Amino acid sequence: MSKHFVHPSAFIDDNVEIGEGTKIWHFCHILSHTKIGKNCVLGQNVMAGPDVIIGNNCKIQNNVSIYKGITLEDDVFCGPSCVFTNVINPRAFIERKHQFKQTLVKKGATIGANATIVCGNTIGRYALVGAGAVVTRDVSDYAIVVGVPAKQIGWVCKCGCTLKKENEFFQCPECGNTYIIEKDALKPVNEK
Repeated sequence: MSKHFVHPSAFIDDNVEIGEGTKIWHFCHILSHTKIGKNCVLGQNVMAGPDVIIGNNCKIQNNVSIYKGITLEDDVFCGPSCVFTNVINPRAFIERKHQFKQTLVKKGATIGANATIVCGNTIGRYALVGAGAVVTRDVSDYAIVVGVPAKQIGWVCKCGCTLKKENEFFQCPECGNTYIIEKDALKPVNEK
């Protein structure tokens, strides 16, 4: 008995690893040499691969394509119809597979619905990319970015709530986690 679920309408190529507890829903296509971790959910019409790594506990909503060169660490959320790219200057008549740029989405990050992640960038740990944003450069850990092009408007807690500044600290009003800025980066003081 399989330890993961694949809907009958999904297509899984050879040489794919799928972790225990993962669910792959309607009309998905997982291309060869792709590794999907444990307890992931891939919504309707998700394409991943070839040679893609998806960590544990990721949720990839409907209509997302994860191309070669993209890595999702654990606990990443990809909102409906968010877009990844892997070539900076694509042309239909020029093959540029040797120019794929790497994109890394770090642990716990969230990418909102219809956001676009231009290749070659890193989305930091627990960062939050707003719906419809276009990311054209790296996003810091815990940063909230919105707009076109995406710009940072604040900081977000590991739990996903916007942080409030109190003196030199940033406090989560929901879970109580506390953070501080050190060397232009947000660092946890006490994080659950």
